[in-house]
Amino acid sequence: MSIKVIPAPQVAVASGNRQRLSGFLWAALSVGIFSGWFVVTRFSMSHELRIWDIMALRFGIGAILLLPFLFGGKTPLPPGAWREGILFAVLWGAPFVFLVGLGLQMTSAAAAAAISPALMPVFAGLMAWPLFGERPSRWRLLGYLVIVLGLTALVAGHARLHGWPSPAGLSLLIGAALTWGVYSLLFRRSGLSPLQASALICFWSAVFYVPIYVVLGWSRLDLASTQELIFQVIYQGLMMSVVATIAYNRAVTALGAAAAAAMIALLPVIVSSVAIPVLGEVPSWLEGIAIVVIAAGVIFAARPAPVPASP
Repeated sequence: MSIKVIPAPQVAVASGNRQRLSGFLWAALSVGIFSGWFVVTRFSMSHELRIWDIMALRFGIGAILLLPFLFGGKTPLPPGAWREGILFAVLWGAPFVFLVGLGLQMTSAAAAAAISPALMPVFAGLMAWPLFGERPSRWRLLGYLVIVLGLTALVAGHARLHGWPSPAGLSLLIGAALTWGVYSLLFRRSGLSPLQASALICFWSAVFYVPIYVVLGWSRLDLASTQELIFQVIYQGLMMSVVATIAYNRAVTALGAAAAAAMIALLPVIVSSVAIPVLGEVPSWLEGIAIVVIAAGVIFAARPAPVPASP
């Protein structure tokens, strides 16, 4: 009986395809949860809760849920990992949520979900070029260009109906995109697992932020209904801080920072669709075209990098 030997290059290609498929599935899960976050957060902020409450619920509950993964393992995290966790918490923890939350309050769910997620892959991809020598392909550069053009048209379309967005709000959202992009680049090179990075982000965000939140009396949780609090605890604390963050980290590990970040730019498509029935934010025809253009840019930007031929 003869045994068929599969050449090593074919095995590598098959393994790479499975890894990319897994990465795209993790990215899709994170995109689905992230997209709901913009609508859920804006809805709550238009009622009783404020961004301070959203941050406390997200990182306080997340830290409690993920704490066993920091201290319950057989091998403790090295001191360097804890220090790196502080940096990750600054880039994608409480300060990031603060920037997006205030930007969201000054604009709209659709605009906020377009600006930060659309610019994040552009920042991540372009910064990886000089910092790590990862030259983007022509397709990826074309994708970045199309995303920026679509984003510009989206802002212009919003301005025709509602006036130009607040410059401060735009600046906050652009700043959030920059910190998110930097985090995406640094995480893949950190050596931390997706679960460890997520746990450290929640832990340090809670350590630095929750005491300030309590001492300064920022809480408005007592004004919200029980149903809303339960929903926010589940969505902010479990879905966002645990499920979505781990899913995104796994997507970065499987796809690379640039491709995983590009997938996040699909958020405007989903958020605009959800914002219509939930918030009554109906996009104009120009905004609709811009959203489709952004989605097309994502397709280009998320193309996998070519695998170098074996010598």
